[in-house]
Amino acid sequence: MTARLECLAPPPDGLPVPLRGLLPADIQARFAASGIDEGEARRIFAAAVNRFADDLSAVRGLRRSVREAVLRESLLDAPRVLERREAADGFVKYLLALRDGLRVEAVRIPLELPRASVCISSMVGCALRCSFCATGRLGFTRSLAADEMVGQFLRVRAESPRPVTSAVFMGMGEPLLNYDAVLRAAYILSQPGGGGISSKAISIGTAGVVPAIRRFTAEGHPFRLFISMTAASSEKRRRFLPHEAAWPVEELAEAIRERARTTRGRVNVAWVMMAGVNTGDEDAADLARLLAGVPLIVNLIDVQDPTGRFRPPGEAERKAFRNALSARLGQPTVWRYSGGAEIGAACGMLAGQPQGETAPPQARIEPFPESPGTTAVLKR
Repeated sequence: MTARLECLAPPPDGLPVPLRGLLPADIQARFAASGIDEGEARRIFAAAVNRFADDLSAVRGLRRSVREAVLRESLLDAPRVLERREAADGFVKYLLALRDGLRVEAVRIPLELPRASVCISSMVGCALRCSFCATGRLGFTRSLAADEMVGQFLRVRAESPRPVTSAVFMGMGEPLLNYDAVLRAAYILSQPGGGGISSKAISIGTAGVVPAIRRFTAEGHPFRLFISMTAASSEKRRRFLPHEAAWPVEELAEAIRERARTTRGRVNVAWVMMAGVNTGDEDAADLARLLAGVPLIVNLIDVQDPTGRFRPPGEAERKAFRNALSARLGQPTVWRYSGGAEIGAACGMLAGQPQGETAPPQARIEPFPESPGTTAVLKR
């Protein structure tokens, strides 16, 4: 199915357009007045994204009118590296400055073979405020544009000693509350002349934004979707996931069932394990009742909470929970290693802060938006 992504209109007041947020068709539409053709648009796209060029004046095969228009009317910047820290297990965390001075973090993840992946942030802060997540404690500042997400990937890839073969939108922020920009960035990264990453190797995470999950399923996007459950009872879930009040777990379960029916495949469900909180036999039983008969892969992730309020389970507790899930569900379970905890790079630890700096107080946020393509509004 073709992505339903509208071409970007010319920016107001003649302001330059961020070039790395445009697909080839967007480039051709944006610079149509210069007489640009499809081949020229693809050459510009490949230089800006695939080759991560910082100057397009040397791109071959462009007519003078096209080259001048692109150089005059586009931005080719990318997030700047303020700090990089490497953990003993090979995870590397990047603190990046955006063009307005705000900061996000991205992580280079070592994989087997050897290969690498890049974990990308989609927001400055996060609107969902999950109680076990450092990003959620920051509150929400703003969503990132597509070029800012693509720029994170390219900046990290440029320094990687390993081939980067995958990308995950699971850094700071809730990707499906920044739906259109995240999908645009994913398609840019999956273009052969762009990021060159297989669409099946691009994963998007969500803490359970039900309207956007349904939209994602209906539109048939080729990327992998990971849906965080973390608890299968509404009463338990609302203790640490405030958005349970907006999108109850029963509605989430129906969206998961709908996705399984539509894709005819297993749905990736994530479960953040917290010792003594959501790793008991009753938790496995709740999940089995809620999603009985749905083909799943349950991805287990240890919580990493620097405040100490939530702790990861020990080996015995983790093994007992996996056994309970296998007995109750009869579905595959995978324990996913979340590395880089010593440098604050593990899942739920990103806060956009330099080493040693205290995070700012959490912003006040309006109730969750109804539309999956919009973001929450800050009170000032």
